[in-house]
Amino acid sequence: MNEWLLIAAMTVLTFTPRYLPFGMAGKVKIPPILERALTFVPIAVLTSIITQSSLIRDGELALNLANHHLLAVLAAFATALISRQLFIIVTVGLAAFIMAKWLL
Repeated sequence: MNEWLLIAAMTVLTFTPRYLPFGMAGKVKIPPILERALTFVPIAVLTSIITQSSLIRDGELALNLANHHLLAVLAAFATALISRQLFIIVTVGLAAFIMAKWLL
């Protein structure tokens, strides 16, 4: 009987956090300042992921020319400042990574 209780508890604990946002949709009004702040969450999360993965190699901070990821990020960043077109930014970043890996 303990197994069934455990399965039921896991079901409730798994289902509740996923259902609550859908169940509460339209019933809760988010303040405008919080709604505006939440628009920056995807940018902040993506920036932290890219920064960590491009600066840290083998558990150490790698700020050198042997870090192909860092060179590609810098090229993509410079392209983003100039063009602001996602396809061009991704293409330049990939090309810079391939060239850096091939040439260095």
